[in-house]
Amino acid sequence: MLQLIAIAAGAAIAGVLGLAARKPDTFRVQRTAVIDAPPEKIHPLIEDFRRWTEWSPWEKLDPGMQRTYGGAARGAGATYAWEGKKSGSGRMEIRESSPARTRIQLDFIKPFEAHNMATFTLEPRGASTQVTWAMDGPSPFISKVMGVFVNMENLVGKDFEAGLANMKSAAEG
Repeated sequence: MLQLIAIAAGAAIAGVLGLAARKPDTFRVQRTAVIDAPPEKIHPLIEDFRRWTEWSPWEKLDPGMQRTYGGAARGAGATYAWEGKKSGSGRMEIRESSPARTRIQLDFIKPFEAHNMATFTLEPRGASTQVTWAMDGPSPFISKVMGVFVNMENLVGKDFEAGLANMKSAAEG
């Protein structure tokens, strides 16, 4: 009986590792929303980390989170680091900022180390703006194994959708 259990467990582990090995080496999560405001009204919400408290879905997740702002006040060179019990720790730095596109280096430290790039693209659509929030990065093998059990596209995508809805309220209000 123990031998059968060991064989079944080994087969299950091999199956999970096999599924993980087939996953891509990179990932991309992207969501888009139309906001009834020009890019000039939306861009300041993105390029100034101090304004992320108005719309970011993660800002209210951990009320005791410690925030540290550095570098430029906004735009390229601005930095934002956080540390909290629920939110883990990490750092962001704006690498490029214009009314059309903002690129942010996103480095998670805890609970898992990851180094990704977030991009906000703002495209005028008459009196409105189409805002696309995307995150790209490498998928190390441990992330691929986790991806067998957790769909990161849906998990992170829900947060992006909530953030874009909050941004819409902030920009249109």
